Amino acid sequence: MLKELNLVIDYIEEHLTEELSLEEISEYAGVSDYHFRKIFFYLSGLTLSEYIKNRKLSEANKDLLRGERVTDVAFQYGYQSVDGFSRAFKKWSGFLPSEVIKTGISKSFPKLSFVITVKGGKTMEFRIEEKPAFHLVGVSKRVPMQFEGVNNEIVKLAKSITEEQKAEMHSLQNIEPYEIVNASYDADENFMKEEGDLTHLIGVLTTKDQVSDQLDSVPVSACTWAIFPNEGPFPSTLQETMARTYSEWLPSSDYEVINAPAFSFTKMDPEKKDYAYSEVWLPVRKK
Repeated sequence: MLKELNLVIDYIEEHLTEELSLEEISEYAGVSDYHFRKIFFYLSGLTLSEYIKNRKLSEANKDLLRGERVTDVAFQYGYQSVDGFSRAFKKWSGFLPSEVIKTGISKSFPKLSFVITVKGGKTMEFRIEEKPAFHLVGVSKRVPMQFEGVNNEIVKLAKSITEEQKAEMHSLQNIEPYEIVNASYDADENFMKEEGDLTHLIGVLTTKDQVSDQLDSVPVSACTWAIFPNEGPFPSTLQETMARTYSEWLPSSDYEVINAPAFSFTKMDPEKKDYAYSEVWLPVRKK
């Protein structure tokens, strides 16, 4: 995957002055659009569209330093008007294109290069399972996106679950894992930024499709699951495992992530404060 990522970076460089379709870039990489964008974000810390925009403006800065006209540079990098280009450039760099020409001030954003870095020889335990179609059934609400720490809105959601809802979830639960799970989906920024909201569901897995009005139900198609057990301080160990699935395991595996709700469950250790065993379940398919 690292080789493909670097080839895509070269492809972007060759087409910076053209209209770059994100779907076309993913097709060039030979993987699904959803998978490629996820991997790119977790490895680079930028969305694919942010990276392309930054590279275009960086190259535009060089052209302005060479004395090219603002109008020509704006249209060369796909902006429909000088005003639109000037606003984007000012937001990115902190100064106007005209200031580059007058004063020689500049800002750059270098081309990315992906390399393998060995970090302490940490192994990553996982297993692969096939599961039939099922429903995630439980209580859900829109909550703020949060990558680290305890999400207080999710804590409030958990506390809001009534005894009647708990009893129905227990009666519906009929497929592994036989645990209360947490699933997140429908993120405003497609999980690519710590911004906006997502839908979080606390519930169970069931193959039954008859659910009362007091619970929400999300269908999940039959697919392959990569499962990552982890144990340690909660929630940091669970969150680190989730991040490593995208930044370390997926780029080196024979699988790609698919657009379906991932979920996890956690069993707190009664003997150790803020310590837990968890599993992350990631929907995948063979490349």
